[in-house]
Order: sequence, then C-alpha cells, then structure tokens
Amino acid sequence: MKVETMSSDTLTFTVQGLSCGACAARAERALGAVPGVVSAQVNLSAETAVVEMSPQAGLLEALKTAAQNAGYPIALRKSAQDRAQGTADKDAARTELRQMFWIALVLSLPVVVLEMGGHIFPPFHHWVARTIGMQTSGMIQFVLTTLVLMWPGRQFFALGVPALAKGAPDMNALVAVGTSAAWAFSTVSLFLPGVLPEGTAAFYFEAAAVIVTLILLGRMLEARAKGRTGEAIRKLVALQPRTTTVERDGHEVELAIDKVQRGDILHVRPGEKIAVDGVVLTGSSYVDESMLTGEPMPVEKTAGAHVVGGTLNGNGALRYSAEAVGEETTLAQIIRMVEDAQGARLPIQNIVSQVTLYFVPAVMAVAALTVLVWLLLGPDPALGHALVAGVAVLIIACPCAMGLATPTSIMVGTGRAAELGVLFRQGDALQKLQGVDTVVLDKTGTLTIGKPVVASFDVAKGYDSAEVLHLVASAEASSEHPIARALVAEAAHNEVTLTQPEAFTAEAGFGVKARIEGKDLLIGAARLMRREGIDLAAFTSHAHRLESEGRTPLFAAIDGKLAAVIAVSDQVKPTTPAALDALREMGLRIVMLSGDAQQTAEAIGRTLGIAEVVAEVLPGEKVSEIKRLQDAGPKVAFVGDGINDAPALAAADVGIAIGTGTDVAIEAADVVLMAGDLRGVANAIEASRNTMANIRQNLFWAFGYNVLLIPVAAGLLYPVWGVLLSPMLAAGAMAMSSVFVLSNALRLRWMPPAVPA
Repeated sequence: MKVETMSSDTLTFTVQGLSCGACAARAERALGAVPGVVSAQVNLSAETAVVEMSPQAGLLEALKTAAQNAGYPIALRKSAQDRAQGTADKDAARTELRQMFWIALVLSLPVVVLEMGGHIFPPFHHWVARTIGMQTSGMIQFVLTTLVLMWPGRQFFALGVPALAKGAPDMNALVAVGTSAAWAFSTVSLFLPGVLPEGTAAFYFEAAAVIVTLILLGRMLEARAKGRTGEAIRKLVALQPRTTTVERDGHEVELAIDKVQRGDILHVRPGEKIAVDGVVLTGSSYVDESMLTGEPMPVEKTAGAHVVGGTLNGNGALRYSAEAVGEETTLAQIIRMVEDAQGARLPIQNIVSQVTLYFVPAVMAVAALTVLVWLLLGPDPALGHALVAGVAVLIIACPCAMGLATPTSIMVGTGRAAELGVLFRQGDALQKLQGVDTVVLDKTGTLTIGKPVVASFDVAKGYDSAEVLHLVASAEASSEHPIARALVAEAAHNEVTLTQPEAFTAEAGFGVKARIEGKDLLIGAARLMRREGIDLAAFTSHAHRLESEGRTPLFAAIDGKLAAVIAVSDQVKPTTPAALDALREMGLRIVMLSGDAQQTAEAIGRTLGIAEVVAEVLPGEKVSEIKRLQDAGPKVAFVGDGINDAPALAAADVGIAIGTGTDVAIEAADVVLMAGDLRGVANAIEASRNTMANIRQNLFWAFGYNVLLIPVAAGLLYPVWGVLLSPMLAAGAMAMSSVFVLSNALRLRWMPPAVPA
C-alpha cells in the first residue's frame, strides 16, 4: 500500500491482494486490531485503506506487519506522483490479467470441445472414441487443465491456500477448493478408476478449466470497470502541468512541478496551464477557471489577482509569485476531498461488511453440507452429483458483488459530483443528503452576489452629504463586512478622502461604533439605533419604502443624532431562480434566513418565490433557527458562505458551503460547492439521491443473487426437473454478477446536472 498524509494522524494506503468483500473486511479488521489505531476503512473498489491512528513511534511498521500477516500487504501513499504510480501499477496488473485470461481461454477450449462436444453432438463422441480413444482424450484434458490451474490459475492457489490455512477463507479459497476438487476427482477417474464406486468415475476437467477462465474474464472486466470508476481523480490529477518556468538566479529555468517552492517567481505563457496557486505580479490575461468554478467565461487577471494551479491561461503572459505549492494547492485539496469521499464508509456499508466477513466460511459449510446430503440421499452416481453440487455452491457464492456494491457507487457518484462542482467533505453526507427535506438558505452571498452597493445616501437637515459620507466611510474602512466595502467604494467613487478612526468597534448583526475627528459615530441597523436611544422618526417612512423595494436601510448617527439613512442593495445571482425552481421540483421546502429587516427580507423572498422567510436574524441566532426547524421533525440542510455561517453549517444535518466563501465556512461544512451559486445545491442533492438509489439497486442484486442461486447450485431443482447447475454456469453467473454491479455503478458517470448550465 502507498500512503498519503491527510492530517497528522490519518494515513492513506494502497492495499494489495483484495479480491472480494470478505478480503476487504479481513484487511480492515487486521488493521483496526493494531494497538493505537482509532479506525480503519478499506475500500475494495479503490484498493485503499484510510487509517486514523495515534502518532506513536513504530505504529506504521506495526500496521504493515499486521497487513502482511493477514495476506494484504500495504504501502504508504504520499503524493500525486504516488497516485500516478499507483495508476501505472494497476494498468500493468490489468494487462497481465488480460494475458492470463487469453492463455486460459486457449488452453480451455480444447478441453471443452473434447468433453462437451460429445454431449452436444453425439456423433462427435463416437468419432473421438474411434480415433484417439477416450483414455487419450482424458489425458489431453488432464494436461491442458493442469496447465490452466498451474499457470493462469495459480493466483487463486497462491492467495487462497494461505487464507484457508489461516482459517480466513476468501474468494480465492473458494475457487481453489472448487477447482481442486473437480481436478482431483477427474484425475482419480482417469488414472485410478478402480478406487471409486462402480459407475461414478467421470471427467470434470472442463469444469475446473472453464471456472478459472470465466473468473479471470470476470476479474478482467471488473478491473476495467474499476479503472473507469477512478476517472474523476485521474482527470483532476491531469489538470496539473508536470513542469513550469521559474526564475532562478536571474534566469528562467524549466523545473518539475514538485521542485517549485513558496515565494518562487513563475512565468506562464499564453495557452499554458498555471502551475501552482499564487498572486499575479505583472502582466494581464484572461484565465479559464471552469475546472474550479464551472463558469465558462474566462476571468481577467492583472497585478494583485489570485491564480489557481491547474487553470488555463489565455492569450496574455503572466508573472506571478507562488503562494501554495505541492499538497497545499487548491487543486491538491480538491483531489484530497474527492479521494476522501470516494474512500468513505457510509452507515449502510457497515452491515455489508459484517455479512461478507462471515459469508465465505458459511458458504464452505453449506458446500460441505450439500456434498453430505447428496452422498446420503442422492441417486446414482451420488458421488458425481455431490461433487458437481458442492463445487457449484463454492463458485456461485463468491461475495464479490456484495463487496463492490457500495464502494463502486460511491467512487463513481462522488467523482461525477466533483465534475459537477460538488465536493463531499464528509463521507456520511452522501447518505444524509438524500434524506433532507428542508433547505435553509442564507441570503447574502448565497442567494445574492454578496457584493452590496450603495443605492442611495440621504442625510438629515443640517448635515452635509460629503462630510457624512467621509465620516461613515472612514469608520467602515476598518471593517471587512461587504456593506462596509460598499460604503468605502462609494466614497472612492465620489473622490472622498478617508481618515483613520481614533477608535473602532464592530458588533455582528448590529453595526459599528467609531470615533473620528472627535465625533462619535454609530452606523448600522435600526436595532442598533434603538438600543442606543437614537430617534429614527425623521426617516421611518423612508426606511419602510426602501424595505418594501427589497433594499436594506442603514442608519448613521453622529454624536447621538440621526444624520443619514443609507440604502444598500445586493443583486440576486442570475442563477438563483433556476436553482430554486429545481429544488422545488425535488419536493424540498425552502427557508431563507436574513439579517435584514422583515419587510426587506420578505420583498426579496417574494421576488424569488420563497414563502418562508426568517428575518432580523443575528449571526448567533442562526443555530437556534436551525435547531427550531429540526425539532419540528425535518432533516435540514443549511447553505451559507460566511464566517458567521460556520456554527449553523455545523449544526445542520448537512452543511453546504459556497466554495467562494471563507475557509472557516468551508471547514465547517459537509459539502463544498466549488462554484459560487445555488445550482450546486441541487446538483449535490441529485448526486446523493442517485448514488444512494444506485447503491440500493446493487445491494438488492448482490444479496438477491446469492439468496436465489445458492439453493439452485445445491440442487434444489433436481427433485422437480432433474437439473443440476453446472459449475461452469456457476462461474459465469458469479463473474457476471460482479460485472452487473460495476456496470450499474458506472451509469452514474453520465448523471446529468439537476440544473443545466
């Protein structure tokens, strides 16, 4: 296995030797039993293990030893280069698997023709008997089948026999026991027929050879499908260029991307990909950031603008300083989040893991019981019938489909979600989101652009507009609030100079207090003015009119007297109405939270068709509003983007952060939308519903397949129709069940967006 550091005490490994759900469960149990391990999760589809452990000396070696002893060697994965190497290793393994399949097929075909040809076309049987003879035919089958088992089939024995010896049989053990039984019985029938009860000697060489061939075919198709499940990760890794141009000692040199250091000066030419995250120093260009935001329009980049690694430069040339390199880049973090989601264990998967862990031993017990019942109660030749039924049970009952049912759907579903701009940071969010019935939306920055502008600036009698704007903007220059930036921008537009405040205090949800040029200023909502005893009568009717128009009125008071009312408006994002329509079509209840006055918030709600509006909500009250809704029964998803949204994001059943928001909000969220609009919410819910539906379909098939066909393989139909399931058909059915599960999961690759771009 290879590892990737996800945090100080969480490592990702690649795992070798996984062939079925029971393998994954045993590898997971072996890793989880190591002292110091908090949790271990093994993903059969990705062939990885995520281990959370305490940072203590020697633990890594203990993990490797435990995995090796269990038969599933691991290696630590550290970087994108390791991912690339892992992909190359899997490609090589798929090539070898394909070669082994074709060898097995070529060797098996003559065996099938010699043995089954006579059953299908009796004259062929007589021709063989007259020409080469049945004994020679048996010798040819013996030699070819032995080659099949010893060459392409040796992997089943190399892995299955040790697992059987340890008392932890897996799929390989089932195949090894089943084919060995068929081969051994046939060999005795060929060379020592006298030791068998009279009339029971028969050849089953073709069953052993074809079982190996069909299972190799299934594994080859399975490996090909698994390769496609990781397509999203490969596409993301491929976005990063391998080399870039860096200034070193006054010269421009071409360096590998992993040699770039923070603070390096990089050059990007027209049409090249930007190597790492940074800030533009000189130059001007338009950059295609659609891989990050989903927005098709290129974004202008000039001095001071931020650029992101993996995005595509346009026709201009840029010179920029590296700010984040290696695993710190935005692209690396996105890849890590997608991998975390793909390797996640959903609550539904715990049941599957427990079942598959004990399934193989139970199957071997059922096979042994089947043989015993046939020997005691079966018609002649009882031994032959017992062998056929026992081998068929062993082969058909492989739990591959069960082990693949959940992780393959998760890998493909979360990968497709990432392509649609949705990142699932927390694994269980994928399962939780499908059950959400109420979506709570923060207004500013979520429904709206989040960049308010000053729509009007009215002063009271006796005050000069320019002077009041000078004082207000000087006070707000110390604030990072979007409205503060709007006021500063208005001052700059009117060429008003600013003064450094002598004192400044900001109160979330109320406004600011400041002292400038000897004057005490209050700037904020009506609630701040009322609390401070400021008379608003002069502007009350004007404020109500602004609210009815969907604008937010702010008040400014100087030395305890009302000086101005400022109308601030924030435009609704162009994509918001379509996204809300999609959410309604999904049957979701929509609630808007806003710190605006009731009338203002309701006006915006009417414009967007949102009936439930909770207004005048202070930042600290958002959590209580979420809990109020939850207490009434609904599962609540909250969508926000600001620092003050972080507690609400954490309190909701599923927190969804707008990716263009603050790092604090993103860290508190379960789901991150890379683009800055609500279409991602609809896409996230659609991805969750489709993926969980796909998982249920896969589990229904996987469990139903075993429940129905194990009794058939044991001989349930024989008393009625005289039919025994051939081990060859059992092998084909087993292989096709895994291929069905994988193919069904791959349908998620073409999942359409809930809201077309």
